[in-house]
Amino acid sequence: MKKVVLFLLFAAFVSKVTASVILIPMDAEFQKNHLKAYGITYWVLSKQQKVQWLLNYRGGSFLLPDGETIRKECQIRGVSFEILSDSEANGILDDISSPSKNQESVILEKAPKIAVYSPKGKQPWDDAVTMVLTYAEIPYVTIYDEEVLEDKLALYDWLHLHHEDFTGQYGKFYGSYRAAPWYIQQKKDAETLATKLGYSKVSEAKRAVALKIRNYVIGGGFMFAMCSATDSFDIALAAHGLDICEPMFDGDPSEANYQSKLDYTKSFAFTDYVLERNPLQYEFSSIDMTSKRRKIQKETDYFSLMDFSAKWDPIPTMLCQNHTSLVKGFMGQTTAFNREQIKPTVLVLGENKINNEARYIHGIKGKGFFTFYGGHDPEDYQHRVGDPKTELELHPTSPGYRLILNNILFPAARKKKQKT
Repeated sequence: MKKVVLFLLFAAFVSKVTASVILIPMDAEFQKNHLKAYGITYWVLSKQQKVQWLLNYRGGSFLLPDGETIRKECQIRGVSFEILSDSEANGILDDISSPSKNQESVILEKAPKIAVYSPKGKQPWDDAVTMVLTYAEIPYVTIYDEEVLEDKLALYDWLHLHHEDFTGQYGKFYGSYRAAPWYIQQKKDAETLATKLGYSKVSEAKRAVALKIRNYVIGGGFMFAMCSATDSFDIALAAHGLDICEPMFDGDPSEANYQSKLDYTKSFAFTDYVLERNPLQYEFSSIDMTSKRRKIQKETDYFSLMDFSAKWDPIPTMLCQNHTSLVKGFMGQTTAFNREQIKPTVLVLGENKINNEARYIHGIKGKGFFTFYGGHDPEDYQHRVGDPKTELELHPTSPGYRLILNNILFPAARKKKQKT
């Protein structure tokens, strides 16, 4: 009997000593596929297992429970990983917890349900978010105006806005593409859908959708927008009740003096901007910096990520996790945001100081959060209509795409009481 007890004690001791966890490093030197690493983390969360996100530790690494299936999944997806003993992992966590270290461990608890707002028959130019979700093997559901207006947003934790125009001006493509078959068809489809939904104008339908999305965020949702979906969304909110569309867009003249009637208090991120009235101009307003980047050349176009306190400001720290603090710039219909027209309550996460522009911003609205990311495709500097899509197999360590995936995991974090 004594031998059996001793054996069991010894077995328990050996098990405790050899117990292990998986570290997915996210630094530049030791991770060969950063983007798929997020997919592995999401996959583990979807199995009802918790993950620890080690903020500012080796590029924002992840601690996963050990298991043969997780190891195999990492190998299949080409994700670099390390096996640590429990004592080694605890040593890292103890070191991270030191007040002298700008690091923190955040517990991720569940895989967020993801919705992408995108038209059913979208055009061949791509959406960076759907591309990276597909590449990282993170599941999502595509929704559009019908689902939003039917209050289906409540089913999802996270919403991405497609490169959409919420002002009803069809992306301001009129000047260059009004005779293109795809533009004509897009306009016809939008008008048909607006009528089906009970609206006489596309601008009215889009504004109703914007209001539903606003309410979703206020109620606790997470919204991520890129390119033209950022400023056009905010403009639609500020222009509530106003006709800012010229006749070629909605069949009647715009409202007189509509600029002076904008209500910036209704918008999320921007204030005091001037709308672009010329229908031939491929621009919505003075928010966007695209035409003001004469001193920015492609070879020197980078933006820097801001440095936050991991222990006191974990949310912006999470959103800025990367293996570099300098990210390659890229263009879009809305490339970057005028720093002078960003509300003081909004955090700038990434900026190009040379041009006084913000590339990546974040804010709180009600119980929810929003992030706006300027530009179209982080690995295609100046993507044009009809260009081939980006092959992410060629960019598995893309810092620009990592910022998108930071936002994907953000809703999974265990909520802590804010310190500031």
